[in-house]
Amino acid sequence: GADGIMIHSKDKSGEDIREFCRTFRKEYAHVPIVVVPTTYDHVHESELHEWGANVVIYANHLLRAAYPAMMNVARTILENERAE
Repeated sequence: GADGIMIHSKDKSGEDIREFCRTFRKEYAHVPIVVVPTTYDHVHESELHEWGANVVIYANHLLRAAYPAMMNVARTILENERAE
């Protein structure tokens, strides 16, 4: 058996995730479902949990948000030849 199921989707609507969760949950009530809502980011956690998801992973969101600031610091260091 599996300790959990992680499902990914490129579909932006999230409908395939919803359908999978509901169908899977009927047969496997106690197997955790892990979702990664990168493409269907308009879906709220509460909705995902209603569908049957147990774990929500926000993959790389903090790194993506920090990237512009890191680029600015790197540019400043290169331009000034020192860290300010």
